Formats: sequence, C-alpha cells, structure tokens
Amino acid sequence: MVENEITKNKRQWILEREEEWKIIEDGFNTKWNFPSCYGAIDGKHIIIKAPPNSGSEFYNYKKTNSTVLLALVDHDYCFSYIDVGANGNASDGGVFKNSSLYRRLEDGLLPTNGVIVGDAAFPLKNYLLKPYPGTQLSTAEKVFNYRLSRASRISENAFGILVSRFRVFEKAIPAHVDTVDAIVCAVCAVHNWLRNRSSSYITSTCVDREDNDGQIIEGTWRSEINPLPSISEQQRGNHSMTAKEKRDLYRNFFMTAGSVPWQLDRIH
Repeated sequence: MVENEITKNKRQWILEREEEWKIIEDGFNTKWNFPSCYGAIDGKHIIIKAPPNSGSEFYNYKKTNSTVLLALVDHDYCFSYIDVGANGNASDGGVFKNSSLYRRLEDGLLPTNGVIVGDAAFPLKNYLLKPYPGTQLSTAEKVFNYRLSRASRISENAFGILVSRFRVFEKAIPAHVDTVDAIVCAVCAVHNWLRNRSSSYITSTCVDREDNDGQIIEGTWRSEINPLPSISEQQRGNHSMTAKEKRDLYRNFFMTAGSVPWQLDRIH
C-alpha cells in the first residue's frame, strides 16, 4: 500500500483538481487566518557526499555538498509539490526560477487571485507574497509580516517533522545524486501518507502552536534535530507594481476586516 502511495504521489506533485485547491484555501483561511492562500513555499539543502569529479558543482554556501529540495506545503503539513535535484551551487535565482512550479505559476496554476507565501528568500510576485524588507516599517507593514510569517511557518514545520522522523537526512547521504533524489521523493510521499493515515505521526506538541494570546510555543522537533539549511535569496532588485499592489492589499486587509485580536501585541 505504501509503495502504491509513493508511485501515486510521484505522479501528482502538482494539484490539478479545483476541489483539492479549495480544501487548502479553506485550511489556510481557517487555521492561519490567511485568505486565498494555496500553500507555503520553502527550499532546503539535502546534504550529500560529493560525486566523483563534480568539483564545486554541488558545493553550497554552508561549505557542504548538497542537492536542493523545493517544496510547496499545504495547510496541514503535507507536501503538495516538490522539485528535487537542483545543484547546491545553483545561482541565487536558479532554484525557484528553473523549477516546474515556477513555470506553472507563471502560466496561471493557482485559482483566480490566489497566492502562496514564502520568506525573504523568494521573489515578490503577484502570486507569491514575501515580507516587507527593512527595519523602518509602519505598523501595518509589521502586522503583514507577522501574519505572513504565521502562515508560512507551516512549511518550516513540515521540513522539521520530515527530518525528525526520517533520520536519513541527519548526515550526508552516501548515494548517487539520482538515488538521493529518488530517496527524497519517496520520503516526502511516505510523510504525506503517514500524515493522512496516522494520528500519532504529527501530534499537537510536535509542531509550533499558539496559546490563547497568539504566543508561539515551539514544536518538539526543534529540540530533536538540526534543521536543514535554507536556500539563499532567490532574487534581488525591483518587483512589478502588480506584485507590490497585491501585497499592499493584504496589508490593508489585515488592518481592517481581516485583523485578529492579538496581532498588535505580537509586533511590539
């Protein structure tokens, strides 16, 4: 059964059916108070042993050799998309821009007005929201950054659970790069399978959670492992006016009809 699930998941890393997107949208809105959101994107380095004669091809900024796992995570800690295999030494703009997800997003993959959320490593797009940069931010911009971080934390926790449950990631994987990529795909599929079928796979204390005042209580996975290294910044420079306007719309919404009672406490 697990083998069948792995095979199925390998074919279905990008959701196609409208009802599947709707479930994710409802989840982000209900659990994380972030409307029209269809996933949290993140990228991590999977540490490998340098292939023979590979030179610096896989050598990353952490001074290890790696292949990159780029993932889109749904509201419930499952991987709805993965792209694995980019060289650890890939240029800053290369990992996301050369992924199949980027091409599909540019072609209108998400439902109308839909977005995904990411951290500062990713480019600001009309479909991809990232934090406002800098330290001299307005109250509204700080609130937006808090709300974005709250929603995008789901991907960090999914990666954390993955590594804490599958210890193959604790040290350099001693296999051919293609084999490493296959291992990563299989482990992500098994992660999804266990999340959907076992209530004990991810318990409430495993992942970051909030108390009644919105304070973050860190998940136990953070004390069990060293997290995978994150990818570096994917794009610098100017962003489109449309992308900036989309982010500003969310900023304004979070200060009006979309506000939550504790948000101002969290930014001070």
